[in-house]
This record gives sequence, structure tokens and C-alpha cells, in this order.
Amino acid sequence: MYLEHFGLREPPFKIVPNAEFFYAGGNRGPVLEALLYAIAQGEGIVKVTGEVGSGKTMLCTMLQARLPQHVETVYIANPGVSPEEILRAIAFELGLKLPRESAHLEVMQAVHDYLLERHGQGRQVVVFVEESQNMPVATLEEVRLLSNLETRHHKLLQIVLFGQPELDETLRRPDIRQLRDRITHSFRLAPLPPQEVGEYLAFRLRQAGYRGPELFGPSVVKAIARASGGLTRRINLLADKTLLAAFAQNTHTLRPHHVRSAVRDSEFAQAAPGGPLSAWAWVAAALLLGAGLGIAGYVFLHEGAASGDSPPRERAAAAIDAAPPESPQPQPAPAAAQAKDPAEAGDDLVAARLAATERWLAEQKPDTFTIQLLGTESPQQLKQHLNVLGKFLEINEVFVYRTVARQRPVLTVVYGTFGDRRAAQEALSRLPGPLRANAPLLRTVQGIRTEIAAARPS
Repeated sequence: MYLEHFGLREPPFKIVPNAEFFYAGGNRGPVLEALLYAIAQGEGIVKVTGEVGSGKTMLCTMLQARLPQHVETVYIANPGVSPEEILRAIAFELGLKLPRESAHLEVMQAVHDYLLERHGQGRQVVVFVEESQNMPVATLEEVRLLSNLETRHHKLLQIVLFGQPELDETLRRPDIRQLRDRITHSFRLAPLPPQEVGEYLAFRLRQAGYRGPELFGPSVVKAIARASGGLTRRINLLADKTLLAAFAQNTHTLRPHHVRSAVRDSEFAQAAPGGPLSAWAWVAAALLLGAGLGIAGYVFLHEGAASGDSPPRERAAAAIDAAPPESPQPQPAPAAAQAKDPAEAGDDLVAARLAATERWLAEQKPDTFTIQLLGTESPQQLKQHLNVLGKFLEINEVFVYRTVARQRPVLTVVYGTFGDRRAAQEALSRLPGPLRANAPLLRTVQGIRTEIAAARPS
């Protein structure tokens, strides 16, 4: 693993949001402060848009971490549901105990009464909706109606919509102009300008414990900025693979050809099973095998830097054929390593928690609360997370389920079983500091069930 090689305390370019790695440049800091101000002022509906990988989820994570204690949050991960379902999902996340046969107006009245009660206690309620560009028009109209809940002087519910630019296109439709007129603040996360990419890379390295001389020189930064288009997720992917490419060649000096290898690998990292790997990736796997880590060790390094695109396998083969001369020749992986998928085998702890979670979800009441701790795309990273969590928490109270986020499979970790929101909130406040780094949030069993159902192929 390249951490020791480069003197790092932890991976600097993981794509899972971590509040400690929030970069305030590229206008991210001012947008965060403006969002906090808008919520504090009770501004109703707020919208944040940006391209895939521009940092919306990180901003949402930071926002939840920075909100004061009197603000309750509701998190909607998959908003592509009907108006009735979105209202019921919010009611469940608020901990309201409603019969399944409750009519739409009854649910709305229950939500209204709850919000009035919280307002009387000096508390605020904010709903965060991710991937809101997937929300049907009828459901957006339901959001508008929810935003109308108010007293004479204050909004009872605030809503923050996070979405891709397609959300702006939808909002330009004449039939939902009433919702558009109720959006009090709109923010857009632009890609990082080329001159800030180097600062971003240096910041992430420092946060990961790096204290050595400059790693990413001007030519390397320029290559990453050009290939990533300034999108932070792509920067992370390329930077991670660039470090791994240099590690594979046993050098501490990053060169543009390392970036070129990273770019080529990013284009076909998600090729179909059995598809070829880049030349340097085989070298990295071979090095790890020699260290006794096996192919699973390589997956732990490489999975977090997986590309979101899946070009044809012909492009993957062409990339290997065009591998630079300095890259060593591919080494064949052992047959046993090729035969096993680390996501499915070799991890008893992960398998045990997945099975326990299925039973747990089937047994709990819909309005049971739990605490969402983190999510990861890598089964091997999940194993590492579970080993750490076991030092702080009772592992039998840690649950894992499969879902989809930003069109990619994700393993989500939650903790605890609580009968109401207050008990869950108290448990969250008692979590050890390291477990609060990713801004954990409250979830309901019904919300998780809805999320899992929405992620299943239709």
C-alpha cells in the first residue's frame, strides 16, 4: 500500500465524503456559509446544483456537521418517488407513528402538527434531498406544498435540494413556475479552476498527514487539471491512481506519464468481469501479492478510485496496447485470485453483517430509528471500517445494507436500534469523536427499506 511509501497517515483521495477533508476553496467555503445563513434565517427552499463529482455530497455532509443542535435534519437519498411516498417518507424520518392506511391529508396534517410542536420548542426542521434532478414533477409540486407550511412569521419546514444541472432544466418548465418562485437561494458548484487544483491536492495530502516536499509538481498538476476538468471526484480518482502508479515503480517522484497511466485506467476500470487491467495496475497487484496481501489488497487500494464511466472493452484493450514504455509488462495473476470476487467471498465479517441486517430490517417496526455512519463502494474498505467500528461499538448493533448512490453500488453502515428520534439523537451525541467525522445522521427503518427498494432493478 502506498501510504507508508509516501509517509501518509490515511488515504488522501478517498471519494467517500469526510468532513475533515472539506476544501473551502473553489467557492465551496462561501457557499457553505451562505447555506448555513439561509437555514438560520428560515429561508424556505434552497437549491444547490453542480455536475456529477463536483462536491455536492461533501457539501451536504459539511452542512449537517455544522448545523446547530436545535436543527433536526431529514435526509432523502432517493427522491424518485410519488408525492404520497415522499410525504410519507418525511413523516417516517420524523418518527411519526401513522397507520399504513392513513390518507394523504392525514399524513400532511400529522407532519404539520409535528412541525408546529417543534417550532414551539424553538427547534427547526430541515429536509435534505440528494439527487433531486430525479424527482418527478408531481413530487416537486408536493415539495412546494410542504414549503407552504408556516406560521405568521416563520417557515415551519426548510428544504435544501441538491441536484445535477438537469434540475435547473426541469425548474424552467412553465407548469412548475410556482416552485421556482419559492426558491430563495440558488447556488452552483463550478469545477475547480486549473490554478486551484494544485492547492486542492496539497490540502488533501496535508490532511492525510503528509509533511514532505511537494509531491504534485506543476506539470503533474496541469495534467490532472486538464484530464479531470476540475471536478473534485475525478481529481481524487486520478490523484489516487497517480500515487499508486509511482508506488508501483518504486519512485517518490510523480511524472506526467504516471497521470497518463491513471487516465487510461480510469477509462476502463469498470470494464466487464474478465476484462484486462492496465499494465501498471498489474504491477501494483503483483507487488501486493508479493507482500502477502493478495488480490484483495489490490482491490482495497483500487476500488475507491473506480471510474464512473464504462467504455467498451475494446478501448481497454487499446489502452493496454498503448501503455508507455516505462510501464513494466503485465504479470499473470494467480488463477485462485482470478476466481474469487472479494465482494462475495473471503470476508466473513461483511457477510455476517449483511445477513444480520436482512433479519433486522424484516423484524423492526417502520418507525424504528438508527444512525447512518458511513458508506463505501469497496467491500474491502468496508471490512476495514467494520474492524475499526468494532473497537468503539458493539458489532452486533452494526448493520450493513446494499443500495445505490449516484448510479453506483454502495454498502451503507448504520448503528443501533432506537424506538424514537429522541433516543437516537441522544445516542448520536454520545458517539466517539472519530465516528462523528463523517457527520452521521438519523434514519428510519422505513426510509432504509424505501431506499433499498428504489435501488432494485425495475
